[in-house]
Amino acid sequence: MEESEVASQKETVENVCVKDCAENKSNEATGEVSSQMSNPGSVCKPSEETEARYNRLKLFNKVMQKSLEKFIDHASFNRFASAFRPLYKKNPQRMESIHKQFIEELRRTVQEDISRLIEEGRLEFKLNELDKLESAAKNNPDAAWRPSGVPEQDFCSFLMPYYQKQEAYMRLELKKIQAENADLAQKVQAGRESIAQTEHRISTAVDEWKASVTEFERLASSLCPADVFDV
Repeated sequence: MEESEVASQKETVENVCVKDCAENKSNEATGEVSSQMSNPGSVCKPSEETEARYNRLKLFNKVMQKSLEKFIDHASFNRFASAFRPLYKKNPQRMESIHKQFIEELRRTVQEDISRLIEEGRLEFKLNELDKLESAAKNNPDAAWRPSGVPEQDFCSFLMPYYQKQEAYMRLELKKIQAENADLAQKVQAGRESIAQTEHRISTAVDEWKASVTEFERLASSLCPADVFDV
């Protein structure tokens, strides 16, 4: 098959797809108008797409699937065949079969990577938590924080409460440390006084012992005069 024939077939398929899409849109528009006319209250009811839009996990899956489809579209058969033109000219049917297997394998591999990403990143749990936080915030009467337009004020308004809490915590810890230091100082002073008293008692005992020894020597010398033992 020549390149011009492939291009013409591609153009024909695209024209058919465009025509079908236009007809589907017109039919959908007609159906929506008729349904709204028949049931006026249905205009106010949120559709499934609107509900899914607020579910982050569904939105993530939808975005991934659309991205995958666009990625698959870039790997079209025409590009695949142009990359392997000699093989395509020899056996176009075989090339179509190879391209089909390639697309299936590519889709499966990418889908497994997306599933692994969701599982390893715990995206389902985290996105559901975000949905819960959003629904809880709707019932909160307080207004959400908004920037004032002055980055310095916003930065200070965020950091000042944090630093104030840290300052209060450090003051409390400082009081605890000061109380512990005062207690230790009292214990040290009491220990020093006890040592001083012990030293005084020891000094007094030594002085008393020296006095008793002196008195004993004096009595011994008076009872035993030295001339008695002279020969």
